[in-house]
Amino acid sequence: MSKEPIVREIDAVIAWVDGNDPKHKEKIQPYLSQQAGKSDDIAGPTRYRSEGEIFYCVSSIIRFAPFIRKIFIVTDEQNPHLEDFLQQNFPKDSIPVEIVDHKVIFRGYEEYLPVFNSRAVETCIHRIPGLSEKYVYFNDDFFLVRPVNQTDWFAGEKIVAYGYWRSLILDRLLWLVKPVKNGHKPIGFKDGMICAARKLKYQWKYFHLDHIPHPVKKSVITDFYSKNPDLFLSNISHKFRSGKQFNTYEIYYLLMLKAGEAIIKPSSQYLLYIKPVKRGDKYISRKLKVYDDNKILKFCCIGSIDMATESDRMTLFNWLGKILKVSL
Repeated sequence: MSKEPIVREIDAVIAWVDGNDPKHKEKIQPYLSQQAGKSDDIAGPTRYRSEGEIFYCVSSIIRFAPFIRKIFIVTDEQNPHLEDFLQQNFPKDSIPVEIVDHKVIFRGYEEYLPVFNSRAVETCIHRIPGLSEKYVYFNDDFFLVRPVNQTDWFAGEKIVAYGYWRSLILDRLLWLVKPVKNGHKPIGFKDGMICAARKLKYQWKYFHLDHIPHPVKKSVITDFYSKNPDLFLSNISHKFRSGKQFNTYEIYYLLMLKAGEAIIKPSSQYLLYIKPVKRGDKYISRKLKVYDDNKILKFCCIGSIDMATESDRMTLFNWLGKILKVSL
């Protein structure tokens, strides 16, 4: 019996930057204040460093999500040069990869470039030419670590929303008592979600996203920004991350949840989050044991791997390489 052909109607999009690139360092310098440059939440070096995560991110999609139609990598006049790597590791099973420059997704709004701000870039992702209606958005430190199905992201016309509801009031109060650092209150991951929820007039709760691939329906975001051009402009107008910005995908999830078009699943059951920074000696081994013990974990995020020790970084990359059956 012949196998049914894979129906490819879902794209993957990865945001990527190589902050080690001398041209990138030169480009950012005229806009970089001393305060922003030493603030990791705004424009500290860790926000832009690349340690080769993009190779493993792309590999994980090809290895574990063969139904993906195309992989778009969004960059700023850069190229990770994956050709030889993909030819070596996936000579027959590769998925087409296209590099998309910021100038393409900011077309018509070039006056806001250059931009060094993931929230601004994410606001424009839906403007990629040829992007499919259904796509999955990755950061380059997101990895698939077991096979996934289309239904892990899209259940018919509904999306799978990995996350949970949190108290907006409580987290807003926690922000108010947050200590000032480098002359400002640190701009955290939750702050962008809270800002988004408030834009939609949510007063009591917001949907907490995790560091996990986001399934997206392009038409929903396109329609929202066509009706709210002021929010689009305000979100792309910041060179660096700002407390005034909102998380586009929080807006999107709230719209889908309100319309009854999202199925909530707890991200904690499916996501292995690793942040190997200033941890104990057994932190990595404990995390990898969680993966071995929990067979339904499919997603992984390794945050701030550039700040890990060389030993921990090599351990994690070797682990990913073994799972994905690739070598650099």
